[in-house]
Amino acid sequence: MGTVHVVVAAGRWNHDRLRYRRHRLAEFLQNETREGKVIWLCPVPDKKEPERRRLPNGIIEWAIPDLFPNKIFRFGRYIDFFYEKKLRAFLDELEREKAGKYYLWYTFPGFPALSELFPWDKTVYDCSDLWSYPMEGRQTAVSFLRRKVVQQAEDRVIHKAGTIFCTSDYLYSQVLNRLGPDRVPHVHTLENGVEFAAFAGVEKRNGAPVSHSGTVFGYIGGIKPKLDFKLIQKTAERHPEWLFFLVGPDGTGRSDEFRRLLQTKNVVWKGSIPPAEVPAYMQMIDVGVMPYKPTSYNAAVFPLKLFEFLAAGKPVVGAHLPSTKKYAAEGIYAYTESDDPEDFMRLCQKMAEESADEVYRQARIRLARSKNWNGIFREMVEKVN
Repeated sequence: MGTVHVVVAAGRWNHDRLRYRRHRLAEFLQNETREGKVIWLCPVPDKKEPERRRLPNGIIEWAIPDLFPNKIFRFGRYIDFFYEKKLRAFLDELEREKAGKYYLWYTFPGFPALSELFPWDKTVYDCSDLWSYPMEGRQTAVSFLRRKVVQQAEDRVIHKAGTIFCTSDYLYSQVLNRLGPDRVPHVHTLENGVEFAAFAGVEKRNGAPVSHSGTVFGYIGGIKPKLDFKLIQKTAERHPEWLFFLVGPDGTGRSDEFRRLLQTKNVVWKGSIPPAEVPAYMQMIDVGVMPYKPTSYNAAVFPLKLFEFLAAGKPVVGAHLPSTKKYAAEGIYAYTESDDPEDFMRLCQKMAEESADEVYRQARIRLARSKNWNGIFREMVEKVN
């Protein structure tokens, strides 16, 4: 009899055409599970009834409808009354399976009662974000109430989980503060990794995304409110000889800051691309940038792109990502927490000058090779078992 792994995720598998840690974890479990199966359990705003479907990769997706489609009603994902009945068909299927073992993997703190509604063999929380804080950093009355609801749900998940993984030291400290020192052996920091072979094996491309002869700085990932669009704009305006190439879906709702940035002549936005094409786009840039806002949310973030840029041989410049500071090194990664845009520009200039250095390029690749996803997930499974 096999093992059934249930991965509680924040949205549909292909919601924004991005691959997050949870996607890679689910696929790893799928590849490791010979006689069982992996279920992707997620909330959705666009359905009236729960929906079950098999994805092309063999993973089964169960979609649980929100209270109403409007974004404001997503708070129902964290309150038992609004989702327990909708989980019934899913739980009935589990009870019919009669599998050998049942593992519950929370990757966000939704559906907290699920840990109590079924006799799980293992319950795990893979904490990758400060879920209760707004991504853009603005505090409003609505965000305050949401934070309370999400924190209460996450507290239940944390206390039910036998093993907890955190993607940054900041998240690790936050979890331990809520659990107490007696649970230290059950909480681990395992940062994000990279599908090393996919990025390191792509040949270098010649030419820029558009007609441009200067250095190309690139950001490849979700375009979200956590990014400092004003910093990018100031840098682009100050250095018209540089090109800033943004690749990824717009998760801002075309915010005013993002729209103003796109009016800058030396800023190009590609939009969404298939995940399989990301390594090729990495080869269209000279330096990777991760310019984040100085917010509580970003204090907890360990960006997926750091080791992807490095696996592609590209130097990186980051701002306001304290979890990455430990990786700052000559010719590899430059980091700043300064609010002065000039400091960010200075680091961009330095990395542009060092981008083609072969010794540094090999050092970047060596660091990324040590952070391969499969090694991270094998360590996770070993600690869970």
